[in-house]
Amino acid sequence: MKIIGLTGGIGSGKSTVAKMFEELGVPVYIADDEAKSLTNRSKIIKRKLTKLLGEEAYIDGVLNKPFVANKIFTNKDLLNETNAIIHPKVAKHFIRWANKQKGSYCLKEAAILFENDGYKKCDATILITCPKNIRIERVLQRGNITKEDLENRMQNQWTDENKERLADFIIENIDLEATQKKVQKIHNILSKGQNY
Repeated sequence: MKIIGLTGGIGSGKSTVAKMFEELGVPVYIADDEAKSLTNRSKIIKRKLTKLLGEEAYIDGVLNKPFVANKIFTNKDLLNETNAIIHPKVAKHFIRWANKQKGSYCLKEAAILFENDGYKKCDATILITCPKNIRIERVLQRGNITKEDLENRMQNQWTDENKERLADFIIENIDLEATQKKVQKIHNILSKGQNY
């Protein structure tokens, strides 16, 4: 089974596009969801994150997200060290998951697929792009982040221009109908195993 990486900056609409593929019967793995789950399940991750970020990293055994986000998204070294603790565990979990799936390909949705070289373990990649102002508007509408925190997160992700050089497929996600058509087109290519 081919592994197709799906990525895009915060607010680009990765989750929306992932759902479109899922509706076509494609198995989809959401790496960020698994990372969040592991930070609360894994004793090793809890111990390492507490040692790295301090006792406030967890409250009653649950990750203190605002505290952790504030620390890591304003300090590149802490962000890299945190990723080095969590991502290898997610990668192992993904391999176990992928081995159980059926079909010609599965999707691995990950926010920093290019930044952490995860794309090198994929057979192809799909990049979701969207103008920055629309992305900011979308994320702020969710209401769980301040504009300052959002800007900090965006600064820690590559620009679309940098990612486009490495992507096999690019979907500009502004109009949902156009996005759906592009998803169908890519799905047809991937399911038939055509060259791209």
